[in-house]
Amino acid sequence: MNYERNPYGYDKGEATWDGGGILASLASEDERTAFIRRTYLHLLGAVIAFVAIETVVFTLVPEETLGSLMLGMFGGQFSWLIVLGAFMVVSWLARSWASSDTSIGMQYAGLSLYVIAQAVIFVPLLYLAVYHSGQESLLPAAAALTLFIFGGLTLATFITKQDFAFMGRFLWFGGIAALGVIVCGIFFQFNLGFWFSAAMIVLASGYILYDTSNVIHHYRTDQHVAASLALFASVALLFWYVLQIMMSRR
Repeated sequence: MNYERNPYGYDKGEATWDGGGILASLASEDERTAFIRRTYLHLLGAVIAFVAIETVVFTLVPEETLGSLMLGMFGGQFSWLIVLGAFMVVSWLARSWASSDTSIGMQYAGLSLYVIAQAVIFVPLLYLAVYHSGQESLLPAAAALTLFIFGGLTLATFITKQDFAFMGRFLWFGGIAALGVIVCGIFFQFNLGFWFSAAMIVLASGYILYDTSNVIHHYRTDQHVAASLALFASVALLFWYVLQIMMSRR
């Protein structure tokens, strides 16, 4: 899940930084192509790492043990609120590291930390999908639909080369509003329901358009780690609510 976005931390008018990178939109064709390739390879690596972590968890940890762990971590009224708050703090730290110009090692540490945080927060939802949905095809179907939406939005952005940077402000307000609704749902114990999940899919789709256009126009060519983290966050948010809707309908 992802409810907070960070600005790039640079002025769009600046073409280069001390680190030697240049804005992708101003780079040569070869440099831009190499940057985009690195970004999406790192995104693929993050997805594979996420799947590997969840596979290890659900393969090695017995259902009873996992159920007891879920009850202990999320059984209280405000347990999920605490977990969500901790996730947001870790997400902020991971994004800061991934955007750091200190070292490439720090950037990879940020991406790794974020993947692990997403894997942890996904465990309760995947637990329900794996053990209580009654549908073995649920996870593959949700993953396929997520990939289809992400692929379509990515392709459309690259074909049109539209700059969706203007959406940043609206997406930020949308994320804050969504977080407010979730917190109210936890405090007052009401189900957010189908339409909230549908709205979150729209929000996640907006993030994908925004992040993809940033890869084309606004990231530096040495920021492939930060760019892949942003894309992974948007994909994870999309997958979370696609899976929520499919579980609710079945």
